[in-house]
Amino acid sequence: MGGIFNAIYATWNQIIYAISNIRVFDILDILIIAYIIYKSIGFLRETRAGQLVKGLAILFFMYIIADWWNLATLQWILSKVMDSAIIAAAVIFQPELRRILENVGRTRFSHDRLFDDDNDALSESIDKIGKAAGFMSEKKIGALIVFERTTQLGEIINTGTLIDATASVSIVNNVFFPKSPLHDGAMIVRNGRIWAAGCILPLTQNGDINSQLGTRHRAAIGMSENSDAVVMVVSEETGIISIAVGGKITRNYNSVTAIAELRRLLLSDENNKKSNTLISVIKSINPFKKKERKDD
Repeated sequence: MGGIFNAIYATWNQIIYAISNIRVFDILDILIIAYIIYKSIGFLRETRAGQLVKGLAILFFMYIIADWWNLATLQWILSKVMDSAIIAAAVIFQPELRRILENVGRTRFSHDRLFDDDNDALSESIDKIGKAAGFMSEKKIGALIVFERTTQLGEIINTGTLIDATASVSIVNNVFFPKSPLHDGAMIVRNGRIWAAGCILPLTQNGDINSQLGTRHRAAIGMSENSDAVVMVVSEETGIISIAVGGKITRNYNSVTAIAELRRLLLSDENNKKSNTLISVIKSINPFKKKERKDD
């Protein structure tokens, strides 16, 4: 009984010693690691990587059992697998790792977002493209339109035909008119301009997608999984307008609600406030601005 009490007392003293010597940076270190683990678990749940991690965990558990029971052959095989586990993980999780790095590399303070003129052009293009989507929805004309945000889509643009034209209802309708040369591909909208058409998008590998969704919808989801782009789809079969962002797709929009949703996603009030605040700060620190006004 005395031994148990001494062990508890010694453990308690170690805990008190560790707490008394903890630094602020130690707490910060713990919080950062906890946040990384939390985000990693959430990411694994949303992708196929979760199943792959379970498979690797089972192999590791088998390796421990093989070592414990001295199963020489199984232990040798699993040891060879574990030796190349890091390289194998990099290959297996390549799409997931790329997506993580793209998320880390995205920034809200891109040059293109600092000027109201670009926002005005984007706002106008949203209205024109939304109206065109409404027309195509009524006529059941299939369409796939990608709005580029901070992730550059140069590789996707290179698969299609460069247009670089001001957005208009007639251009959008002509591009997606049945039997037109570019109607099967995707249209890319960059900085409020129709930048390219006939582009090929990556299809989603998510096996949980509704079987009723066709190739256009799978391409829209795949594009939104591999970038921060906002993708609008018009179904050729039903005329339903859908919007995909962040690997998720929402459906049953009409022209008005689609425009409202695109505005919410692409013309965030918070981003505009940040941009205006940044411009105001730059103007306020200009030491010559007031002098120039006085001289005038």
